[in-house]
Amino acid sequence: MSTNKKTLVLGASTNPTRYANIAINRLRSHGHEVVALGLKPGKVADVDIDTKPQFYPNVDTVTMYLGAPRQIPFYQYLIALNPKRIIFNPGAENPELAELANRNGIETEEACTLVLLNLDQY
Repeated sequence: MSTNKKTLVLGASTNPTRYANIAINRLRSHGHEVVALGLKPGKVADVDIDTKPQFYPNVDTVTMYLGAPRQIPFYQYLIALNPKRIIFNPGAENPELAELANRNGIETEEACTLVLLNLDQY
């Protein structure tokens, strides 16, 4: 099992059929610390969903579950958060944000968080 990678799930949802929800549960079961940001407040597993961007210290990974147009208001927030990497899950690909992140020393990856966890490559 990989070491704990504090992860921000952006686009979190309390709906158990949403991939962001499944990712929170899977990340927690793999021992990762999780913080979550979504449209509606709630709780998934032991993780509270915030509705306004917070400064979460020491975020290793942002896993993106928002489509590209909905990511635009978060650009500067994500750069300021300075995670090690941003994972663009299927449907969340965004070349513009990826380029901005890369210019600011943040790795980007088009991948599925759930698959990475299943393959122990997270």
